[in-house]
Amino acid sequence: MSGLTPPAPGAGAFPLRVPGSDAAYRQTTGGRSTTQRSFGPPDPQEPRFRPIYPGQAWPTEQPQYRPMYTPPPPADWHQQQARSYSAEPPKVNRVVAIAALVALVIGVLAGAGAATAVVALGGNNPPVTEQPDPPVGNGADPKIRTGSVSAVAAALLPSVVQLKVQGSDNSDATGSGFVIDNVGHILTNNHVVAAAAKGGSIQVVTNGNKTATARLVGRSPAYDLAVVQVAGLDAPSVQFGRSEQAVVGQDVVAIGSPLGLAGTVTSGIISAKNRPVTTGDSVDQASYISALQTDAAINPGNSGGPLVDMNARVIGVNSAIATVPGAGEGQSGSIGLGFAIPIDQARRTAQQLIANGKASYPVIGASVDMQFEGGARVSAVSTGSPAARAGLRVGDVVTAINSQPVDSAEVLIVAIRTYQPGQAVRLAYERGGRARTATVTLAQQIG
Repeated sequence: MSGLTPPAPGAGAFPLRVPGSDAAYRQTTGGRSTTQRSFGPPDPQEPRFRPIYPGQAWPTEQPQYRPMYTPPPPADWHQQQARSYSAEPPKVNRVVAIAALVALVIGVLAGAGAATAVVALGGNNPPVTEQPDPPVGNGADPKIRTGSVSAVAAALLPSVVQLKVQGSDNSDATGSGFVIDNVGHILTNNHVVAAAAKGGSIQVVTNGNKTATARLVGRSPAYDLAVVQVAGLDAPSVQFGRSEQAVVGQDVVAIGSPLGLAGTVTSGIISAKNRPVTTGDSVDQASYISALQTDAAINPGNSGGPLVDMNARVIGVNSAIATVPGAGEGQSGSIGLGFAIPIDQARRTAQQLIANGKASYPVIGASVDMQFEGGARVSAVSTGSPAARAGLRVGDVVTAINSQPVDSAEVLIVAIRTYQPGQAVRLAYERGGRARTATVTLAQQIG
């Protein structure tokens, strides 16, 4: 077929590199590793390949030109460490499918609690804050730039505490919290300290294993937040980030005391934003949260602990997890679906609690049918309320708020609570099959 001469026996037959070896992470000259870790002695230099006949291929020959970047380390290294070795961030597909997951039950992390969905959107109370907001979340800049979980943990662990709560009725709870200013205020979840609201005690254990008694400054069941204080607390305050700037897929770290194991650090990503989450085991203690969703492992006892970005700034308060339906008491745990209160909301609530011992949340002055699907159907309208002044009536079905779709009563309530009293929102609704709109100025309720 051609005049090509076959290769001589044994020509060019020196051994191939062993698959999976570290040779791909080494330079071909100099015998020095190009990574920040040593993989052993350098490989012996191989003779240059000379083809015996035109077109002969030698798959293991290394090109003369090497691009000026550091090759990535082996794939089994932690993603956070791997990023610092590569000029181009790795593209990781983090889609996880859970088969046959028919429904999710949201439980607070200091003890499993089935979701409740009842609310009365009424009330018109005077403002709770009539003084400058206390400075919170303005701790020293952590100056974390490496993007490593270990560096973030080292910066935040001294500021995270464990809470041990004993109620007057002998009920107890264990949770987490973190220091938010230089006078010993600690932010946590309401459901962690609720047992001590009518008597009892709150013990705070620092990362240095020092125990002190805390006083309850204030709590907000509506947002599931609370502030306690320890005078003379020897712990640095955290610095807040901006939860509104969080993006889906960014790396985060969760710190807390799951199952009483203080100082536990886990990592993951932001899986979603603005998840409507309802927590609480009674009507008057229900909380509606527009949450950050994360796959960082959080479990009962993580409640009140911080969710932080890779610059060691707090962007959320870990508050709830999803559990598989049918899981019995004591069997709930992380399935990669955790939820945190955005720190932008938590900051406002914490400032109100410190200044006044109570906090407010926005309302429209109407009640909605929690069983209705396909929107939020109005079931009652309070006389003189913002809803009444805007012309809403019983039977109207709200379908959007400020162009955000509303497909259930919970979604409407959660969306309203992302605003502040006094702000105006535009509601799209249907009446008798006809689309209408109304502008509603939000009133406030204490709680």
